[in-house]
Amino acid sequence: MSHRARNSAACWLRQIDGLHGTVGAIQRFCLLLIIAMWSVQAVAQGETGFADEDRDWGIAPPPGLRGSNYHGRTPVTLPGARVVKTMELKSMLEQDSRPFLVDVLSGPAHRTLPGALWLHNGGLGDFDAAEEKRYLDTIALLAGHDKARHLVFFCSSAQCWLSYNAALRAVRAGYTNVYWYRGGIDAWRAAELPTTGSDPFPW
Repeated sequence: MSHRARNSAACWLRQIDGLHGTVGAIQRFCLLLIIAMWSVQAVAQGETGFADEDRDWGIAPPPGLRGSNYHGRTPVTLPGARVVKTMELKSMLEQDSRPFLVDVLSGPAHRTLPGALWLHNGGLGDFDAAEEKRYLDTIALLAGHDKARHLVFFCSSAQCWLSYNAALRAVRAGYTNVYWYRGGIDAWRAAELPTTGSDPFPW
């Protein structure tokens, strides 16, 4: 638990010590329950965010797409895009003008973020010209041909390059509000947020 979290917990405990009587006992129990639940989330989030979503492995952003070995440590930045973390994304999704979620994880069906569209293999880095055009046409369709549409790309975790590739393609195509959810599905689940089954969108 971080230094700030420990100080907050100590403050709560001091308040609890000042409660007396029957009402005080009930309040003590409720406050202890709140602290316990809060501490579990604080431990899950850790010093580097949920599921290492904010961990810096010292990896520099590559000059282009990654065309192989998609499972590996990723950089903490993506040129032209904004990196978004779990609780910030949760807040964004609670707004009326919520962003469009694009899951580009390869492999079998899986649990994903509610409302996300699954573009199976959409993050591969070795597209030929026809696949590149088909992918960009699909993104344009999802964005309503609006280059200012807020788009969030994600895959499994901070050690998955597929979403990095997908977000970078969108940036290169001229989209101005591209978000990379680096922590991906692992971070979302570590925060104990709801998931749903994936359903591939044909593209």
